[in-house]
Amino acid sequence: MPQRILILGGGFAGMYAAREIRKRLGDSVEVELINDENYFVFQPLLPEVGAGSITALHAVSPLRFLLKGVFIRKARVHSVDQDRKVVTVFQGVQRRPTEVPYDHLIVTMGQRVDLTRTPGLTEHALTMKTLNDARRLRSHVLERLEHAEITQLPEVKKEALTFCVVGAGFSGVETVGEMKEMIDRSLKYYPNISADEVRVVLVEFADRVLGELPEKLGTYTAKKLQERGIEVMLNTGVASATGTRLITTTGEEIPTRTIVATIGNAPSKVVQDMDLPKSHGRIEVGRDLRVVGRDDIWSLGDCALIPMKEDATERADFAPPTAQFAVREARTLAKNIAAALAGKALKPFQYKSQGALASLGARRGVAQVWGMNFSGFFAWILWRAYYVSFLPGTGTKIRVLLNWLLDDLSPRSVVQASSYTPPAARYAHYRAGDRVFEKGNRADGLYTVISGQMELRYEDEDTGEVKVWNVGPGEHFGERLILGQDRRSGTVRALEDSKVLIVDREEFLKLAEGFPVLSDYFQTRMKEAYGIEWVPPANWAA
Repeated sequence: MPQRILILGGGFAGMYAAREIRKRLGDSVEVELINDENYFVFQPLLPEVGAGSITALHAVSPLRFLLKGVFIRKARVHSVDQDRKVVTVFQGVQRRPTEVPYDHLIVTMGQRVDLTRTPGLTEHALTMKTLNDARRLRSHVLERLEHAEITQLPEVKKEALTFCVVGAGFSGVETVGEMKEMIDRSLKYYPNISADEVRVVLVEFADRVLGELPEKLGTYTAKKLQERGIEVMLNTGVASATGTRLITTTGEEIPTRTIVATIGNAPSKVVQDMDLPKSHGRIEVGRDLRVVGRDDIWSLGDCALIPMKEDATERADFAPPTAQFAVREARTLAKNIAAALAGKALKPFQYKSQGALASLGARRGVAQVWGMNFSGFFAWILWRAYYVSFLPGTGTKIRVLLNWLLDDLSPRSVVQASSYTPPAARYAHYRAGDRVFEKGNRADGLYTVISGQMELRYEDEDTGEVKVWNVGPGEHFGERLILGQDRRSGTVRALEDSKVLIVDREEFLKLAEGFPVLSDYFQTRMKEAYGIEWVPPANWAA
């Protein structure tokens, strides 16, 4: 019976591992790949998808097309039982738990985004990790321009036209550069917005941008970004964030409704829960890519800590989490699995980086190739040529090239095909003094204070008397929306830094109908606070 090789994750490491194993071992083994999605994302192109220079579908390729002869299982990995050698997944519409056996397990689950260490960043920042993130960024930027075009409130316009990117690594620099180009090329469609009203900020905790490249290229990058009107704030971290503010570690408050976080990588929960040796959140493997102490589990890519020499101790002694290295790791892995199945000696992973490239937008880039530094237009051409050659599949290469050509020759589209809908139940952070809503605003949900203090001002419609009271943890406000009111009858602001839970009206009514205790509570609440008999949803038909 052929050996079953199971791969968890369909990113660069997982996809190329499956391809190389299939190419080397053919039908002598069964290869299965499990991934949340049925496509491979070419992540270096996500900033361009977010800026609209290429379409979302041209940054992805179907795994079933790329990996002929490999069984693809679209499912979510739940857990790994190393003793029984099975992986439990949830699959299908009903999310049915299914056990998938293996003889050799390859873990390539990358890393997830974790912003929880900074208050408010999880709730209010956009990320750039997935295809949906890129789509959401483009829609979000267009929504901010649409809002700024029509608002009559200067402070709101200022917030809408301030765009912040956190992190000046490759992802952050490419995102801010592409986003600025998108905004610049879109302004001609918005006559009420002038270029000097737009503020784009890149925030970096380190003392320079692109720390992975030589300092000369980092300096050039910062200079070119600044020439294009992008503020570069170095030696600056993020202390907290709200829906309208980014507060830096230097104490500056930046009024903004757009925060893009390209920081905060952390291991996936599955990797965290696996009983494997880990360091700094990554799986410890030997130079042969086998997990330390295991003969049947291998790991590579972003989730693996791969030593490049026997006595590796410093950060530079380990393989960096880049696509360039993941592809070469996959080749070594395939050779070593073939050797392990044949009872032969395994070989250590060896590879020397050929360089690194970054696009800055506006036809500028930086590159280090074979020890030589390039910048400007030529580096940008190198960047495009390199990544086109890296794209899987001839059809994908042609489509991306055509997208680039059309984008260079024609105006950038401002069609907002879809807009982001926030979760029906969500957290929000407010700084002391922030407005939550004002009288006359459209009612958007029921608010429950988790921490902090809120001040509610309400004018009695009969007497004209202004009533003021504070709302603290465990208390709520905005409940008049459950009566069907579509406008706020009072004004709320934060007295101190606060966190609240917002539940949309329709979702709240569903909960009230499903949980009699909740319905009974609000019946009593409405009668005592407002003298109103509230009919719960379950009785509406009557």
